[in-house]
Amino acid sequence: MEPISSSVSKAELKFTPPLRTSGRYIVDADGKRHKLASINWYGASDVNFVAMGLDIRHRSEIARTIREMGFNSVRFPYSDQMVIENPVVDPRWLQANLDLLDPYQNSETRDQAPLEDAGPRALDVFNACVEAMTNEGLTVIINDHITNAVWCDGMNLCDSSWKNDQYGPICKVKQSTASWIENWKTIMRPFISNPLVIGADLRNEPRGVWGTMTWNGWATAAEQASEALLAMQPNWLMFVEGTSSANDCSGAASRPVSLSIPDRVVYSSHVYSWSGWGALVPYHRRPYPSFAADMERKWAYLLRSDEAPVWVGEFGAPNKASDGDRHYWDNLMRYLREADADFGYWALNPRKPEKYDNESYGLLKDDWVTVREDYRMADLRTLMGK
Repeated sequence: MEPISSSVSKAELKFTPPLRTSGRYIVDADGKRHKLASINWYGASDVNFVAMGLDIRHRSEIARTIREMGFNSVRFPYSDQMVIENPVVDPRWLQANLDLLDPYQNSETRDQAPLEDAGPRALDVFNACVEAMTNEGLTVIINDHITNAVWCDGMNLCDSSWKNDQYGPICKVKQSTASWIENWKTIMRPFISNPLVIGADLRNEPRGVWGTMTWNGWATAAEQASEALLAMQPNWLMFVEGTSSANDCSGAASRPVSLSIPDRVVYSSHVYSWSGWGALVPYHRRPYPSFAADMERKWAYLLRSDEAPVWVGEFGAPNKASDGDRHYWDNLMRYLREADADFGYWALNPRKPEKYDNESYGLLKDDWVTVREDYRMADLRTLMGK
């Protein structure tokens, strides 16, 4: 695949790449803080192998909408199955992006190509979306979301960590640490020359069997993957999620992720209303002092001690919130304001892929243009400083 670079000029950017870490902050090449105000745009990690919305709007228009909403960055997930199989994408998912089919439309190409090659493949579409986002001046964090191309519901043992070879023959898509790293190298290679692809979120929500994932084992694997990627592009940031479905980064206190190139590690936590493993009281039922204490213990201590940045890379709430949803949300918004943490909202999408179910956490309506102007966007704009 051809390398992808951004067409945005330095004069148009509000920061100077590449990014680094400096204590608790992510900073640019001039030493100025660059706070990540991110949103998750998903679908490529799921059953259709393609980011959602491409049947409704052109990818460049979706990228422009993200920027106009006030976000400066996108977490863009993939599945390992997508990388391994790299299937031809069904054209019905690309009806607003028919330019991606142009190379396959002339008669000579169409007649000579095998049927299975009669259209763009998943990686081609993925790369085109990344290019569209960076051309809008958005930074992109690529995320290995799941092994099998399905909705991440936490139920499949074979998707519970970056590898599943310890489970023998039971997993449909088999993966070792070595093959996981090779998939990472494949997905990132086209972006080596694109300064707005700022790094790799190494694995979504590592948890093991019923939350038994050890921090030491995960930190070691994260270091191995990071070193392989930094050998390709030393400017990339390495985002390392916590264990217990990314909620818990407390292990970094005694066993930090250490890389041969300094100032590249960003830790990441996910905070949902049901989060808070190991306690009988989920976050949607906790008073603020208890909630804040758990944030401090799980990840915010890294900020307070000026040890490393933390990106709260997933959180979200439904547009029609229950009392518990609003209680959790208000507590989290208060804490994110006080901690001044980088963040990534889940999600942009108005629908889920497989059955086209309503995505109640989504910020766009079905036209992929209209923003759901509710309590969530109001609070997110406050976090963005808008």
